[in-house]
Amino acid sequence: MAVTKVIELVGTSPNNWHEAVANAVAEASKTIRNITAVDVLHSSCEIRDNKISQYKVNIRLSFMIERVTE
Repeated sequence: MAVTKVIELVGTSPNNWHEAVANAVAEASKTIRNITAVDVLHSSCEIRDNKISQYKVNIRLSFMIERVTE
């Protein structure tokens, strides 16, 4: 039986939302294996000096739970 776990993360980028998602996945993949899907829940930005300074995305990341066999 396969079990999928879902966690929520926030990714950021100074360039665009796509890169913010990619940054979140790249960082998560350093400690999480078997990532299967990403859902973008919300996107926003920070403004400084009347310009976008940071793109932010709230994502839901899904990954398969590994079974430990002994």
